[in-house]
Amino acid sequence: MKSGTVSIVGRPNSGKSTLVNALVGQKISIVSDKPQTTRHRILGVRTEERGQIAFVDTPGVHKPAYAMNRRMLRAVHAAVRDIDLVLLVVDASVRFGAGESFTLEMVRGCGARALALLNKIDRVRKPQLLPTIERYSKAHEFLEIVPISALTGENLDRLLELVFKHLPEAEARFAADLVTDRTERFLAAELIREKVLARTREELPYATAVVLSKFDESARTSRRKLVRIEADIIVEKNSQAAIIVGAGGLVLRDVGTAARLEIEELLDCRVYLRLRVRAVEKWRNSEAVLDELDIG
Repeated sequence: MKSGTVSIVGRPNSGKSTLVNALVGQKISIVSDKPQTTRHRILGVRTEERGQIAFVDTPGVHKPAYAMNRRMLRAVHAAVRDIDLVLLVVDASVRFGAGESFTLEMVRGCGARALALLNKIDRVRKPQLLPTIERYSKAHEFLEIVPISALTGENLDRLLELVFKHLPEAEARFAADLVTDRTERFLAAELIREKVLARTREELPYATAVVLSKFDESARTSRRKLVRIEADIIVEKNSQAAIIVGAGGLVLRDVGTAARLEIEELLDCRVYLRLRVRAVEKWRNSEAVLDELDIG
């Protein structure tokens, strides 16, 4: 059988998380149109008759401005060491710029074999892809350049064929029923953050984090099947906290309802969710807070 580790890298908002969710067949990475949504390395495992692929979803490659961003970038560099294949995800609907050049340099420097994936082709007319294909074919010796749409699933079967083709013959490293190495507690916190991102704009998404203070499963196996969760939504300023709470608490209620419904689907049981918002000044530069969030 074929088995190996494949790192998925690219610019923020290139569609990496949508891709890894599609490839493993389950939502393990939150998705948002806000850049820098993914802050952690997240493992997603696909097991089938052909073999097993361990996909590593990574934070978007960008030049760091805070301690948090520096940790995120270190996580990307760690993810492309000692792996079998790199998938460079490119947003084919945007022009090549300094950010894309920065990401290419990182792929060149890691020394791993790589495929270039031109994502979001559902937004691009086919003739417009040709210059992008030509640019990436000249920029690096990619094994293949594959136009895909992670959103619609176009060409993902072909992508999987190529990934298996370039993986080594090896035994599976993970149990066949494992989909991710992340805990339900982690996924619940991420789903709350996803709903905050969906309701906020401008600088607020970057200044927001979620920490669970309670994840009580004591009643999960009872007749009621209930999990109690309490979470803190962390921002940097009181003015930001006021935005998330909203007039009369409306925004926070909406975030809580949307998050609770999706967490219930994840846990397959009823969920009691209590949210509060607190300001922690300059938390993105606080090593203690970043340690608590397990970033980097």
